[in-house]
Amino acid sequence: MNRKEILRGIHAVAIIIVGITHFIKPEQYARIVPPQLPHPFELVYISGVFEILGGIGLLIPYVSVAAAWGLIALYIAVFPANINQAINGIAIEGIPDIKAFYWIRLPFQAVLIAWAWWYTKEPEKQAGASFIRALFRQADGRTS
Repeated sequence: MNRKEILRGIHAVAIIIVGITHFIKPEQYARIVPPQLPHPFELVYISGVFEILGGIGLLIPYVSVAAAWGLIALYIAVFPANINQAINGIAIEGIPDIKAFYWIRLPFQAVLIAWAWWYTKEPEKQAGASFIRALFRQADGRTS
């Protein structure tokens, strides 16, 4: 297994865990939803669902491209909450309550976007892609 596939697994597991925490401790995330947005708990649950689905999708060849684009959109969509947290110094359990950390954390969103974008490239070279391709060929009645 190459480095890209190992990092894919790490990204997938990490985002699934984060998504699960949206259901375990939704109040933590609802606090950072900008006040201009309605229904903060619903937004937290929706983002949690898409984080879990995105993480699972990253692990499935070909689906991972759509999942990666979905995660990119999600990372962009939740960025206002991160900005709100930094501006207002809103503490979240599990994240060090250091005001400077909230600001330093903001550029990390670009890292997450780039990391997800990496998985939009060359899906045919992903681990398991040849197996999926063979299944589709078999279902279509093609042998090659």
